[in-house]
Amino acid sequence: MAKKKKAKLKIVYNAPVTLTFSLAAVLLLVLNQFALRGLIDTFFTVPGKIGSEMAFNWSNPLDYVRLFTHVLGHGDWNHLLGNLSFILLLGPLLEERYGSPMLVLMMSITALVTGVVNVCFFDRPMVGASGIAFMMILLSSFTAISKHQIPLTFLLVFVLYVGRELVSSFLDENVSYVAHIAGGLCGSLFGFLTAHSPKNSRKAAASKEQASQEKAPSEKASPAKTPTAKAAPESAAVKKSGATKALSKKAPKKASKDDDFDIYEQEATILFGEDDL
Repeated sequence: MAKKKKAKLKIVYNAPVTLTFSLAAVLLLVLNQFALRGLIDTFFTVPGKIGSEMAFNWSNPLDYVRLFTHVLGHGDWNHLLGNLSFILLLGPLLEERYGSPMLVLMMSITALVTGVVNVCFFDRPMVGASGIAFMMILLSSFTAISKHQIPLTFLLVFVLYVGRELVSSFLDENVSYVAHIAGGLCGSLFGFLTAHSPKNSRKAAASKEQASQEKAPSEKASPAKTPTAKAAPESAAVKKSGATKALSKKAPKKASKDDDFDIYEQEATILFGEDDL
């Protein structure tokens, strides 16, 4: 007997957006600390409001780019690992649910919103993906939502996380807690807007594909039955045609006997006459 081959375990790049974002953030911090000093401050830090020490320059195109890129930069490893612990945990689940393009859109909008909030209201420059992490935390609470319903999980997560950030914003001025709150509000908005659009879900697409695969065998099997149904009438017709041919073959034999009898009768009339018969 042939030995069964054992299935080999493979490492799968299961969440392209989440993993690419995380690897890029790690690579940037490594380059900033060991190779390119000042890389994060130059390209991956959103400025503060006008009048601050590092104010947003409306005429500088790079400042508009930094409204999006600031989510990739981090101040140190504790800051990075704190954000990645949520992003790597929740990102793949959200990417599977909503799809990679939708997650990219959500992350881009969140980055823009948190960047604009910092430019409009705060003096300090901001860096980090905390807004992205809080967006994912609030969005993940929308596991199963139907029309005219609000999940209790969302309410609990909103009160716990957003409430904590509001209290912390008055105690520690070195952290942009308002950016965290803005990210959480973005996640809440995304959850309500995409709650009734299953087209954005990979699971919905997978279920449709599975349903189509289940229908395919039944559709292929049904035509196979029709030839047998048609074959029965055809066989009956063949039998009938065969019977008629057999009858047609036997008919000449009867006709030949009648002809012989007529010949005998004519000969008898000639020999004995009609009166004797």
